[in-house]
Amino acid sequence: DLDECEASPCKDHQYCLNTDGSFSCKACDATCVGCTGEGSEKCKTCASGYVKEEMKCTDIDECNLPEKVCLKENQDCVNTSGSYKCVCSEGFEDKDGTCVQT
Repeated sequence: DLDECEASPCKDHQYCLNTDGSFSCKACDATCVGCTGEGSEKCKTCASGYVKEEMKCTDIDECNLPEKVCLKENQDCVNTSGSYKCVCSEGFEDKDGTCVQT
């Protein structure tokens, strides 16, 4: 079997999987920017919103950072995969970008 993967035939966001007599390109994990194989532990670098911890790319919880990310009054931070969102606190609703009491 010729290892076609040695020629790096896949795109930057894919890794090459050598098969008997052929190869296939597989998508890198969503936490990666470039990868050498399957999963977050094979990332070349971590995507934005992720950090390398114990050899894997893991989500950064922006809501627990020392510097607040949701700066408006009566607003709470909700962590999401690779990012976060700011939502009005309970009992408040968004009116033209301001959280007002309901």
